[in-house]
Amino acid sequence: MIEYIKYKERLLAIIIPTEFRQDGIHFFTSNDLSQQLAYMHHPAGKIIEPHVHNPVERQVQYTQEVLFLKSGKLRVDFYDDDQNYLESRILRAGDVILLATGGHGFEVLEEIEMIEVKQGPYAGDADKTRFESIKEDKIRIK
Repeated sequence: MIEYIKYKERLLAIIIPTEFRQDGIHFFTSNDLSQQLAYMHHPAGKIIEPHVHNPVERQVQYTQEVLFLKSGKLRVDFYDDDQNYLESRILRAGDVILLATGGHGFEVLEEIEMIEVKQGPYAGDADKTRFESIKEDKIRIK
């Protein structure tokens, strides 16, 4: 049900479909990723102890982002680090995706609402390199 999209053993993305259900806490990411993603399902009355997060110096080389698709339909196109198109997926309302490495582009297939979470601070033009999208007739949806 959880889809780990890889290219040459490198994790490009993790897709968690809206139908995913599991009791307790389930982490989808390994401990070494700079963006951690987990699912939690607890019964009423469960206590999550109060806590603060300690200052821990971290080094982040690449921006990783998580998209929460609230409504609509979105095509995600995956590219390798050299901007070569690999494949595409369709996300629907309720789906979540972690974009870990490689490149990506999107086409809104039905009007969407989504929330994006990524590391900051934003570096402006230095934060990303834009390139030409795949042609419509070359798209491979898996």
